[in-house]
Amino acid sequence: MTTDASAIGVVARRVNRRAVFVRWMRRTHGWFGLWGALLGLIFGLSGVWLNHRAVLKLDLPAQKISNAQVQLPAPAPESVDMLAAWLADRLKMDPTPKNVRIERARPVPWGDRKEAEEGGTGPLTQPERWSFALGGPDHLVQVEYWRGNRSISVRTVSNGFIATLTNLHKGVAMPIPWILLVDTMAGSLIFLSVSGLILWWETNRRRQLGIAIFGVSVVVTVGLAMWPLQA
Repeated sequence: MTTDASAIGVVARRVNRRAVFVRWMRRTHGWFGLWGALLGLIFGLSGVWLNHRAVLKLDLPAQKISNAQVQLPAPAPESVDMLAAWLADRLKMDPTPKNVRIERARPVPWGDRKEAEEGGTGPLTQPERWSFALGGPDHLVQVEYWRGNRSISVRTVSNGFIATLTNLHKGVAMPIPWILLVDTMAGSLIFLSVSGLILWWETNRRRQLGIAIFGVSVVVTVGLAMWPLQA
């Protein structure tokens, strides 16, 4: 009798620990889902739009685009930050540049041939190129500057609701805090996927059917992902 009682006690403690674990996992699963609910809605709506816009020829509505050449002051700004601060002060915008790219000066690939034809004394060199963006997902100013020029190319894009959502989805002109917030959303999705599988395994007895469904989904997903690579 003592042995049976001990065995029953061990089984009861094991069942109790399992129940505690399942309750904790379900509660944590819910909190993670609540944290990512709004971001999930944003990414879901914009993801559907991006996923079908190429096939259905969907254009971004209420998007206004303008191009202009802006004369630089004399002397011209000596750095990207100085140029961004000058332009932002003129446009009354946040002076923090985003998506900064600096292409160093380099010989052009066709420079040697043209230099030989014209009897020059050295290879033709492409000047340094700066590009950056100001603004945010709803109003974006894209700037291009070839160092040495007296003007910069400015492309202004004013976005509507859908275009703003897609820019949020892609992280266009978004600051580092937004990128880190999206990283937490990605981590939440990973946890929700893993915890969802654990909860299903712990609370559902029809495991063979579940394993079969999961296996089919893995095969279909991998097959569709590999299909374009084989074409």
